Amino acid sequence: MTLLMIDLDNTLIDRDGAFRLGVAEFLAAHGLPAEDADWVMSVDASGYATRSTVAQAIIERYPIGLDEDAVIDFLRRGAREHARVTEPTVTALQAIRAAGHQVVIVTNGAVPQQTGKVKASGLDRLVDATVVSEGVGSRKPEPGIFHAAAATVGATLDGAWMIGDRDDADILGAHRLGLHSVWLHLGREWSQAEYAPTHTADSAAAALEHAANANS
Repeated sequence: MTLLMIDLDNTLIDRDGAFRLGVAEFLAAHGLPAEDADWVMSVDASGYATRSTVAQAIIERYPIGLDEDAVIDFLRRGAREHARVTEPTVTALQAIRAAGHQVVIVTNGAVPQQTGKVKASGLDRLVDATVVSEGVGSRKPEPGIFHAAAATVGATLDGAWMIGDRDDADILGAHRLGLHSVWLHLGREWSQAEYAPTHTADSAAAALEHAANANS
């Protein structure tokens, strides 16, 4: 049995794709240019900009009396409600858990938002547990969140894997703990010289299958 820890945004789900759909709905609802979705995406920085930063940028660009809290709520709701998992990922998760492996989502972010995505996408029925940084007081790449993930399912980090798209969160966190890792490259080249993933994959399904089979 292997513990497979896996990131949520842009790993298990296409977070940027879901967010873009939410942005499109927001722009349409307020009669704003649809082509400005690209600008909002650039400000959002794949979710690494704070929601307040994104909301304030939108309010300053469109002086039409928008309320910050309302903008934040709309953007969060859109990204949450549009969260989806691909069929290959669903199949891989089902097969891996049927083989006795444990799968825990390990994600940075706010508990309501991240667990909302998990539920909307159906991932709550496909994994053993979800650990969110806000809920455990530790963010990737800090070691605490990985230990919390293992403890959630009564496991240890011995032989565990971490899968994710972020070099500075998922892979760095695994590196510091001496864990195996799979990096979802998403068309990018690895750029860090100090550390590297154990393996590189082009999809969540391929990453999961590699990690599950590596110790067999």
